Amino acid sequence: MRFFLPMRPPTVTHHDKELHAFLRGGKPCAVLHDTPELKDARAKLHAYLAPHAPAEPITGPVRLLVKWLFPADGRHPDGAWKTTKPDTDNLDKALKDEMTRLHFWQDDAQVCSEISEKFWADLPGIYIEILPLTPAKA
Repeated sequence: MRFFLPMRPPTVTHHDKELHAFLRGGKPCAVLHDTPELKDARAKLHAYLAPHAPAEPITGPVRLLVKWLFPADGRHPDGAWKTTKPDTDNLDKALKDEMTRLHFWQDDAQVCSEISEKFWADLPGIYIEILPLTPAKA
């Protein structure tokens, strides 16, 4: 399975949370909440991914290949590596969470191999490829 999401990739990641501190029974407590920007980014990913969700969740181990294509800003040529934030691991977390919610697979633990790359691009978006892996032999 492979597809391209023609969109501006979100730059907000799962690390963008608000800390709410309060007292409970006289003891300090803290809870992390998604920021409105993070909620918007998740909703955007969900909307773009939904048309590509399989009828049935993928079973077995998979390789996830993701190419994050950020809008070229005039200083970087099309196809140049993007070496600035956000980090690929943080971007991939939000993507895999939404793919799990949409039942691309039964659990994102099935992603046994990941290749994630970031580029500057004239055509921004997210290229995604999901490849089944042969189960390992004992």
